[in-house]
Amino acid sequence: MKKKFLQIENAAEEPRVLCIIQDTTNSKTVNERITLNLPASTPVRKLFEDVANKVGYINGTFDLVWGNGINTADMAPLDHTSDKSLLDANFEPGKKNFLHLTDKDGEQPQILLEDSSAGEDSVHDRFIGPLPREGSVGSTSDYVSQSYSYSSILNKSETGYVGLVNQAMTCYLNSLLQTLFMTPEFRNALYKWEFEESEEDPVTSIPYQLQRLFVLLQTSKKRAIETTDVTRSFGWDSSEAWQQHDVQELCRVMFDALEQKWKQTEQADLINELYQGKLKDYVRCLECGYEGWRIDTYLDIPLVIRPYGSSQAFASVEEALHAFIQPEILDGPNQYFCERCKKKCDARKGLRFLHFPYLLTLQLKRFDFDYTTMHRIKLNDRMTFPEELDMSTFIDVEDEKSPQTESCTDSGAENEGSCHSDQMSNDFSNDDGVDEGICLETNSGTEKISKSGLEKNSLIYELFSVMVHSGSAAGGHYYACIKSFSDEQWYSFNDQHVSRITQEDIKKTHGGSSGSRGYYSSAFASSTNAYMLIYRLKDPARNAKFLEVDEYPEHIKNLVQKERELEEQEKRQREIERNTCKIKLFCLHPTKQVMMENKLEVHKDKTLKEAVEMAYKMMDLEEVIPLDCCRLVKYDEFHDYLERSYEGEEDTPMGLLLGGVKSTYMFDLLLETRKPDQVFQSYKPGEVMVKVHVVDLKAESVAAPITVRAYLNQTVTEFKQLISKAIHLPAETMRIVLERCYNDLRLLSVSSKTLKAEGFFRSNKVFVESSETLDYQMAFAESHLWKLLDRHANTIRLFVLLPEQSPGSYSKRTAYQKAGGDSGNVDDDCERVKGPVGSLKSVEAILEESTEKLKSLSLQQQQDGDNGDSSKSTETSDFENIESPLNERDSSASVDNRELEQHIQTSDPENFQSEERSDSDVNNDRSTSSVDSDILSSSHSSDTLCNADNAQMPLANGLDSHSITSSRRTKANEGKKETWDTAEEDSGTDSEYDESGKSRGEMQYMYFKAEPYAADEGSGEGHKWLMVHVDKRITLAAFKQHLEPFVGVLSSHFKVFRVYASNQEFESVRLNETLSSFSDDNKITIRLGRALKKGEYRVKVYQLLVNEQEPCKFLLDAVFAKGMTVRQSKEELIPQLREQCGLELSIDRFRLRKKTWKNPGTVFLDYHIYEEDINISSNWEVFLEVLDGVEKMKSMSQLAVLSRRWKPSEMKLDPFQEVVLESSSVDELREKLSEISGIPLEDIEFAKGRGTFPCDISVLDIHQDLDWNPKVSTLNVWPLYICDDGAVIFYRDKTEELMELTDEQRNELMKKESSRLQKTGHRVTYSPRKEKALKIYLDGAPNKDLTQD
Repeated sequence: MKKKFLQIENAAEEPRVLCIIQDTTNSKTVNERITLNLPASTPVRKLFEDVANKVGYINGTFDLVWGNGINTADMAPLDHTSDKSLLDANFEPGKKNFLHLTDKDGEQPQILLEDSSAGEDSVHDRFIGPLPREGSVGSTSDYVSQSYSYSSILNKSETGYVGLVNQAMTCYLNSLLQTLFMTPEFRNALYKWEFEESEEDPVTSIPYQLQRLFVLLQTSKKRAIETTDVTRSFGWDSSEAWQQHDVQELCRVMFDALEQKWKQTEQADLINELYQGKLKDYVRCLECGYEGWRIDTYLDIPLVIRPYGSSQAFASVEEALHAFIQPEILDGPNQYFCERCKKKCDARKGLRFLHFPYLLTLQLKRFDFDYTTMHRIKLNDRMTFPEELDMSTFIDVEDEKSPQTESCTDSGAENEGSCHSDQMSNDFSNDDGVDEGICLETNSGTEKISKSGLEKNSLIYELFSVMVHSGSAAGGHYYACIKSFSDEQWYSFNDQHVSRITQEDIKKTHGGSSGSRGYYSSAFASSTNAYMLIYRLKDPARNAKFLEVDEYPEHIKNLVQKERELEEQEKRQREIERNTCKIKLFCLHPTKQVMMENKLEVHKDKTLKEAVEMAYKMMDLEEVIPLDCCRLVKYDEFHDYLERSYEGEEDTPMGLLLGGVKSTYMFDLLLETRKPDQVFQSYKPGEVMVKVHVVDLKAESVAAPITVRAYLNQTVTEFKQLISKAIHLPAETMRIVLERCYNDLRLLSVSSKTLKAEGFFRSNKVFVESSETLDYQMAFAESHLWKLLDRHANTIRLFVLLPEQSPGSYSKRTAYQKAGGDSGNVDDDCERVKGPVGSLKSVEAILEESTEKLKSLSLQQQQDGDNGDSSKSTETSDFENIESPLNERDSSASVDNRELEQHIQTSDPENFQSEERSDSDVNNDRSTSSVDSDILSSSHSSDTLCNADNAQMPLANGLDSHSITSSRRTKANEGKKETWDTAEEDSGTDSEYDESGKSRGEMQYMYFKAEPYAADEGSGEGHKWLMVHVDKRITLAAFKQHLEPFVGVLSSHFKVFRVYASNQEFESVRLNETLSSFSDDNKITIRLGRALKKGEYRVKVYQLLVNEQEPCKFLLDAVFAKGMTVRQSKEELIPQLREQCGLELSIDRFRLRKKTWKNPGTVFLDYHIYEEDINISSNWEVFLEVLDGVEKMKSMSQLAVLSRRWKPSEMKLDPFQEVVLESSSVDELREKLSEISGIPLEDIEFAKGRGTFPCDISVLDIHQDLDWNPKVSTLNVWPLYICDDGAVIFYRDKTEELMELTDEQRNELMKKESSRLQKTGHRVTYSPRKEKALKIYLDGAPNKDLTQD
């Protein structure tokens, strides 16, 4: 012991090697790691031994190769017999050494078999429940650590059985398939059947695919195999994998399908021979003894867990079987009509077993229906079942000898079906095949009554399969516990996991819980319990063993060989995949100049030369450029950096060049091209890439970049010499500006500084200028070069879609006023302004003519230093006083070079109020767009624009109160200032002009250039595009001013919408914000429509149609102003409704009312004032309701409710009628309802509607579901709470009887109501997920007739 401690102490003194091993042979453990911390002197062979012990593999059956760690160059597997120390084998102490555990020579590692007895205690609690991840029998603490588990590996090695992969929710299928596979008689019979490929497609042959599956389960080396070929033969698509079904239902449907497929073969009667039993369904008269009966067959016996109406479950399967054959007495109203007695008599009705099958299937009916909650439930009560079941006590033989037994075809049993009404399902009667889940027109067969097996001493059955369900009636998980007849051991087959279990584990599937909990015991019981039991008759003469390999039929031997070859081929393919490098590949197309991207998949042993050829073909360059003009280089796409080239390494394997096979690489590859007369440049590691842009100050142009490579330790002087050689400019007068990041320009002025010190990185961008102008002597921040680069960096290209045509008219309230003039009468101002209608030229004319005018104006402004004369006559053109979007040099300079010098006016952001409103969706494309946002005012300083504050609003009432009321019913807040919603204080009322109409802030010179652009086809006739180059620091207000000549209207009369990738348009309304959020090639749409002034709000007007299926219909966008009365807003709406909606309305025949989502609310009276009596805000919505007669609402004390009569005798609802009440009295409501309906006052009953308008409810529910005739005297108390207009009241005549409906009428009405309510978007009733019928399609595809579900 001392020696051992001494060794540990010595080992601790030497360096240690941290080894992290990833097992890549198993998909379940590929993301887990084994960690070993070993002394550096440990031999490599000892490392292999430790890994083998840790994971449970036999040493020598696996390889260890370098992984994603430091030592990636050597990809050869380590030698498991080497005595080299880890240090000598290139392991690095103190660092992480990553290794991959891989298959050896394409074979999966062999599992180390362990004695299983030691671990059996721990396995008892392990197999129950879905998908166990814990260790299995034979595992020790060495194999399972906190971060690593090899349970799935050990499960297979211990049992020798193969699992089945769960496709999604196919655990029920896996459980049944494993049970059939472990049934010797079924497996042997299936092997004896031979598939004839000439007669049937193997893909759709169910028996053949089962054969293949069983062969794979018996011979595969995989841990689990797929079942997709089997389900494909069922005719299922991928969606079926997501449908969970009942395992008993699947068993029934699959057996029926096999019978159909096996017709006229040796296996034609196999299912019946193995699984079919017979029983007698009888009725015996208790007076004369006459008995009517019939013989039924069954494939399984359904046993109830709990008798109907009882709270106590049967204790055992034997009890349930006795209850199954217990007869019942038919007496009283249920008496049986006896053919012999010719009258109704008391009778005994029941079932008798005549024959039990060789394989007995018992279904425990754990799924039931709770009539209290109207939901399916699962019964988890305890029900024991024996390992051996004696069925002799349940067989009936003496009744066969009864002389009074006669056949009766119209007995009561026939009316009950072929089985007991509550307990027995006629699973395989010869009825409609579609009902059985098989898509066949007929399903005929012949019945044979066998009389063998009736001897009582031959009816001992042994349990060999328990199919377990874990979960609830809504869903869960199936798995199977199966006893192998080979070694008499029990195993758990839980999808891909197979493990050994014991009898104690089987007992845990009995269900229930410890202790008694009375009626609710099932609710507290475990949800994991047995659902289906399969017993086999103990008969040495019939009990078969599995066929040995040498006993296989020849066609099965061939199939085994074929499957082995396929599996080997898959292994080889996986090995190729494991040795394939997958890396991103880029290529700049030599002619299209477009960067292409792909993924290069190349085997690690392929040479660089072969990889170049693969990449060349992948990028489709065969017809573009010769192969010898291409090469692969190491590339960093993120930084656009060429890291290195591979000169002289054309024959080097890609695995070495790329540093091994990895899941991801920290770099990419670029397929670089050259012209035939060019030579490739050598890229060395450590170099940095510099993109050099040459700047021409005279032409104000910035050239396209050329690339040079430099070293970080070079000085600025050396760097200038390097660039001088590349671009042929003198180094003496050269200025180099580094753009380290966006808008960060740095002049390299210190000659002795290194590039690293100046901030150079992998990929860099510099601007170079070399001229002898005086600009060289100026401070950089004040130089022409800095201004040019600054503008270049901030200039973006936008594509602007102009409106289809000039606007036809403006709103009446739009007034123009001379800048600096007094605030005279608005009408006089409007007369002095040149009218927009007829005076505006077409967009084409503006594009042609305005440019010249604006150019000359711009030149004049430059010479005079004047920014425009605000006193020009309003009679002149609307565009002469706008700042020039172009100047002389712009017209001739190249757009690509983005000449930058122009004048536009911006505003000082400090004088702006912040904008709260957000952009919202555009709902239509009218010129007055239905945009859910305010279009903010921009009162211009020129003589053609209006001064919003100084001009008196034509509809203003002179009130300056900003009080806001929460409802028209109360005005308690009157006089209280709440700035959150008042227009003048609203931070959303944004303008680029101050109250005097003068421009805020100082003038700045920003770049703006626009020219016509030919867009792609499909943009629509009549539309014109502009390509605009603009400094993105410009404000939206100034940007709009520059677009005025091209749009043809003032900036206050058009709106700017930004177009996103999905063609969604959002309005840009924040006039004081810049275009900094825009980027190159963004699209903008211009829509005509006046923007808002201060105190104005855009309002969406909807029509209220109370008796239509869709009661809320959008009409138009309108503009309401603070201080405006409701009547004034109605006057303005009338012409708009006529022009845009075709509605001819007089002012007294419609009303406006509050809209809250789809609910109609307060009726607005004509004298109400917006912002004083009525809350109004941005994005406001209002209902317009057309009246049948004169407006009845005259006072705020009145109440308007919507009533609807319910007629129970006709099962229908009448249309809505409005009732106007003078008070909130219930008596008045009754009187009004009586008045409009003719129902006597004392017979009126009413109820308030529920939910949102129109408070839809099914006519099947309304009579009992609503709170009819509440005991209240006023409407504004509980449970009514009717305090505002728009409430829905249902009423009825209490003397009217409810129509009696037949079941057929009720079902028909239910369908109609369900359809009606779903169309209106109202929920009908609770509807659980519809279960899809389980079907197996014998032709391999679903029936195309969709009329049957």
